[in-house]
Amino acid sequence: MKKQIQPLIWRWHLFAGLILAPFLLIIAITGAIYLFRVDIEEYIYKDYYNIEAESEQLPPSDLAFTALNTVGSGDITRYRPGEDDTRSAEVGITDGDGESLTVFINPYNREVLGIINDSNRPMEILAALHSELMAGTFGDRIVELVACWTIIMLISGLFLWFPKAKEKIKGVFTIRFNKAGRIRRRDLHAVPAFWISGGLLFFLLSGMLWTGFWGTGVQQLTTASGAGYPPSIWVGPAPESETVAEDIADVSWAAEQMPVADSDPSSGFRQVSIDEVIKTADAADTHPSYDIFYPASPEGVFTLSVFPPKAQDEATIHIDQYTGDVIADYRYDNYGPLGKAMALAITIHKGLEFGLLNQIIGVIICLGLIGMVITGVYMWWKRKPKGKSGAPKAKSIFEFKGMLSVLIILGLIFPLVGLSLIILFLLDRLIIRNNEKLRRWLNY
Repeated sequence: MKKQIQPLIWRWHLFAGLILAPFLLIIAITGAIYLFRVDIEEYIYKDYYNIEAESEQLPPSDLAFTALNTVGSGDITRYRPGEDDTRSAEVGITDGDGESLTVFINPYNREVLGIINDSNRPMEILAALHSELMAGTFGDRIVELVACWTIIMLISGLFLWFPKAKEKIKGVFTIRFNKAGRIRRRDLHAVPAFWISGGLLFFLLSGMLWTGFWGTGVQQLTTASGAGYPPSIWVGPAPESETVAEDIADVSWAAEQMPVADSDPSSGFRQVSIDEVIKTADAADTHPSYDIFYPASPEGVFTLSVFPPKAQDEATIHIDQYTGDVIADYRYDNYGPLGKAMALAITIHKGLEFGLLNQIIGVIICLGLIGMVITGVYMWWKRKPKGKSGAPKAKSIFEFKGMLSVLIILGLIFPLVGLSLIILFLLDRLIIRNNEKLRRWLNY
């Protein structure tokens, strides 16, 4: 049975690999660099981040006012106190032109250390390239589709790699460097691919949690399954709100779909100062690297959001803008089992959870993926006949009920895969089969 189906799987593996190759190179290279985002930004912005500790810091409201005056006009949207005595404060401002700026300010003497346009940050540009190819929603869907098909390629590749009964360790778990030509090229592609396959699968699935289609679906499933938000995180009854946390602030993945309770603008109180909000935040015993996001409407709330290196320190806290009271407090300990697993997966994906070891393993997997792409394309180029693809003879998928069933299941788990299969089927029937040159090159 394996001998009968192997040419078909090889054919799918080959064409999928050739189509995905440029996208995978972009994702792998940008991913390897982004693992060191914190270290890179610490170096790039060292003159903005680092200050000398002095006796007493000025009130946050004073610093925020200074930052706004420096920009000239706009609205304060975010305040980030330094996590220690030698870290500057950050004030996020949307200026009169709608640009998002970050002002770095010395909390001891009001000195403005620098102003950055957030959209021009190298790591923000890199993140946009990694996650959506800098093409917005369309790019996000392409990256999701690439990740889904890479999972299919891993499955098909392991099928092709799986050793025959009489094969030994060499060529299966180790590379036969003493062999020349096709055998060595095959080993350079297949053996490293086997060793990184588990880690690569983890990075693909954890990365897909950020995608706008599959990732959003997983979030909604997590919440709908009862693994979402326990009522105890709110002071009072859980709100019935169409506004969720990701609409008003940058929050952790687990908190993005969390309903937001409103502040009461009819309470007769004025908005509390950022000084009071910071006192509340400090009393909440959260990781010191938190951001405070300002309310965007009279009914809005202050949002304390913290993205610490370890998932166990994540927190999202909503504070009434008129009373200063905490009205929701959602932390890792409140997550359900699925939410905790997702949070850990994300911090590992970002290279944060286990520090340098996490980064090294991530880089190895990214380099392994780059090697897989290069060796796969090179192996195909060396063996393909002139004027042809070199793929095995085309066979109808309907002759192999088991493989067809697997593809249907994968199409249901990953809807974009299902959509792409329908498009491929239509292309095959309407275009490829009616074009003699394509038929010849594709070996129909």
